[in-house]
Amino acid sequence: MEAGAGIGLYPLHRCKNIYLVRHAQGIHNVDGDKNYKAYMSHDYFDAELTQLGWQQVDNLRKHVRSSGLHKKIELVISSPLMRTMQTAVGVFGGDGYTDMSDVLPLMVANAGNSNRAAISSSNCPPIITEESCREHLGVHPCDQRRSISDYQFLFPAVDFSLAKSDEDILWKADVRETIEELAARGKKFLNWLWTRKEKEIAIVTHSGFLFHTLNALQNECHPDVKKEICSHFANCELRSMVIVDRSMLGSDVSVTDYPGKIPKGLDLPSDAVVEDNNNIKA
Repeated sequence: MEAGAGIGLYPLHRCKNIYLVRHAQGIHNVDGDKNYKAYMSHDYFDAELTQLGWQQVDNLRKHVRSSGLHKKIELVISSPLMRTMQTAVGVFGGDGYTDMSDVLPLMVANAGNSNRAAISSSNCPPIITEESCREHLGVHPCDQRRSISDYQFLFPAVDFSLAKSDEDILWKADVRETIEELAARGKKFLNWLWTRKEKEIAIVTHSGFLFHTLNALQNECHPDVKKEICSHFANCELRSMVIVDRSMLGSDVSVTDYPGKIPKGLDLPSDAVVEDNNNIKA
């Protein structure tokens, strides 16, 4: 193969399939897409989904099921904000929750002014939250989260155990995280994924986090591939990607590789094997 060819090989157990999802339309997006200064409004604190956003969730949910992804995904990781958790449970949650169920719902009815029924936690992958995949931190009230105890009431079956504090200590009213800091946080998040045993992981996060993290990670490849990887995500867009452990960050071993030649023994020439077989028949 010529040097610089566009194909590379990596051991399968050093790869993970990740399904990157930007949250559906939030109430802050409606005005913010027209006027960036609208993101400064305290009316959009921890912005929830719009009704159009919930339609986008329903459409992605149908795609995830028709494509078979719902049977492959082992884990869903969500940024712990209202709009991302609503998107995560709406897309990947179970069906048919009733008040008589003996399992907790992923989301209670009308959580975040959703006008939606409760969402079941049955027959779906576990959903956990992780702070390091949050949106650009600071200044914008829409990117400030509520207390974990408030979220636990609204999303009873979501796992918040990775949160380091009940209150939001990462968001600052007067300090905006730099692009470099955000990209570094994104790299740290992807490195953390290698501590997980799951190989098929969906991540529900934010436009800025995705854009700056993927731009920082782009490798030397065809310009069209760079564009495909690094362009801005639309609301409720899903992209499937493979991440590769090129630095031996992961410690897991392959469950499909086979070392061969077990039990060990002499590697006899083929004519000697034929002769032995003839002697056995005699």
